[in-house]
Amino acid sequence: MIVRSKIIIAFASLLLLLTFLFPLWYINLEAPQYPEGIGLEIWINQITGQKPNDLTNINGLNHYIGMKTIVPNAIPELKIMPFIIIFLILFGLIAAFTGKRFLVYSWIALFIILAAVGLYDFYMWEYDYGHNLNPHAAIKIPGMAYQPPLIGSKMLLNFNAISMPDISFYILVIAVGLAIIALIIDKKSKGNPENV
Repeated sequence: MIVRSKIIIAFASLLLLLTFLFPLWYINLEAPQYPEGIGLEIWINQITGQKPNDLTNINGLNHYIGMKTIVPNAIPELKIMPFIIIFLILFGLIAAFTGKRFLVYSWIALFIILAAVGLYDFYMWEYDYGHNLNPHAAIKIPGMAYQPPLIGSKMLLNFNAISMPDISFYILVIAVGLAIIALIIDKKSKGNPENV
């Protein structure tokens, strides 16, 4: 693999460090009683409110309709995700320094598999919170579930729930895109020794 491609892959790997600084996903709740909206930011290692009291307010609302309390420290994925990111960084750097195309392809495949598993896991987490309701809740509507959408918006009572990727998600997409570009550049350079 040519030097330029190795540098791009190393840069793509190190770019993943930024995922520790920005949210991965967000869920907004819009309703007349909350004109400024309330929401959650889901990071690779924590869940926070978009504003200081949002998580507390959302847990309060959830209590009335029988949803479980969101306790970030009790969610195992938030403890595992940082190690997955560190592994991906190290794997990418090894692929860059060795210049083995097979490792780069494996890195990209691993990204895709982890993204698919992560989205499925997030969907199941939302499903559990939205469907497994406390039968003794103050507000009970027969047949009503409160699962927010995986991507997009959905009306839940008088709340419009909006769930979308955030900055760290796009950082991950850019990293994969850079790795693909590096492979394309390397492939085009074969047979042209001046391209190093």
